[in-house]
Amino acid sequence: MEPRRAAQRDAQRGAGAERVAPRHVDRIAGARLQGGRVVDVDIVDGVVVAVTDAGTTPTRGGPTGGESVIDARGYMVLTAPAEPHAHLDKALSWGATRPPGCDLGAAIDAWRAYAATVDEDEIHARALAAARKLVANGTTAVRSHVDLHDDHDPLRGVRALVRVRDELAGVMDLQISVMVNEVDPSDRARAAIAAGADLIGGAPHISTDPVAETNRLVDLAEELGTGIDLHVDEFLDGDHAMLEVFTDRVATWPAGQIRTAGHCCRIGSLDGAGQSRAAGALSRADVGVVTLPITNLYLQGRAGCTSVPRGLPPVRALLETDVTVAAGADNVRDPFNPVGRSDATETAMLLIVAAHLDMDTAWQLVTGGAREVMGLPLAGPSPGLRADLLLVRAGGLDDVIADAPPDRIVLRAGCVVAAREVLVVVDPGVALLDDQAATTHPRTPTYEETR
Repeated sequence: MEPRRAAQRDAQRGAGAERVAPRHVDRIAGARLQGGRVVDVDIVDGVVVAVTDAGTTPTRGGPTGGESVIDARGYMVLTAPAEPHAHLDKALSWGATRPPGCDLGAAIDAWRAYAATVDEDEIHARALAAARKLVANGTTAVRSHVDLHDDHDPLRGVRALVRVRDELAGVMDLQISVMVNEVDPSDRARAAIAAGADLIGGAPHISTDPVAETNRLVDLAEELGTGIDLHVDEFLDGDHAMLEVFTDRVATWPAGQIRTAGHCCRIGSLDGAGQSRAAGALSRADVGVVTLPITNLYLQGRAGCTSVPRGLPPVRALLETDVTVAAGADNVRDPFNPVGRSDATETAMLLIVAAHLDMDTAWQLVTGGAREVMGLPLAGPSPGLRADLLLVRAGGLDDVIADAPPDRIVLRAGCVVAAREVLVVVDPGVALLDDQAATTHPRTPTYEETR
């Protein structure tokens, strides 16, 4: 950030300027860890090098050494979230699509009809807006799937997301997984990788020959030397599950070559023996699973009125079998899910309610678990880890997940990439019966910057 711009911003913020963090951070002072300890966190070259009791260690440069310090008193310091399964090319399109139905088939039809009418710039604008929302809320790494289009310009979605990745390179790690459907010739997938996509993806369970399509997608990933992230068994009933076909194919892949199974809804409706068999197959093949509660709770289980399934895999059983599990939002305000805040606290909250996880485990799935599935280095407020950190004004993780507090500072590799602070104004003319009498207003202006 240019010094002149920083000075202008601070002047506009007036009394709130003292909380504006420097872009490059050497120390986070007085923050609270998940366990309650209040600490100073020292950062060098984007990596946490020391975590000490607050106020016990002098700054490295001394009192006049010019060190960049965030005063984090009243804030928690957490691992920054990662979003392991997004669809940025579809995001924020609900208002334009308005699908007539609410199940997966209706959503697919509505999206395909709308997608035929949009160009690269329209996709780019929505994807960039959605990515900025993620960063503003604390997410510093995203894996987004992107459709190929079966028309005169099949790669326009890929190009749009490559532009977003380039534009946000300083604030976000963005991985692009190309959604290869059975109508897409293999050369189209090859062209997408050549255009900048990172991974082969697809949803073979909705093809006319799921086994053949699963094998084709794995063959493409092996040929191109990429990882693979498939939508796997996003349904509740039926005998066309592709999980074991997929795990058998990638079980011999070398360590470090990404292999991910998203959704995996069918596992959740199997009996105990079936769940154990599926979990064992995932564990042996080192396939990471991404559960997507907000979208699959919306799409799945609409056919019944009693004992309605949740549309989630058995997360606790998978974790107990040493399967790497992550969680994400999937779709946000598009035909597949009309709501969503682009906020990992929302996903964590749903994991607690729908998957019956404790708070620490739920937060792990949207942070460390997500980064592991994405093949990213570990991050967090511990020595030796990458300084992708989220500061939230809160007293504990329960406050973070339950309240989703707006006051946040987001660091990627030790640099501030987004910050937000609000001012709570109480109307003196209103009798204060409870907390609802307090109205929250952004400062003027709210600082929420991603460049």
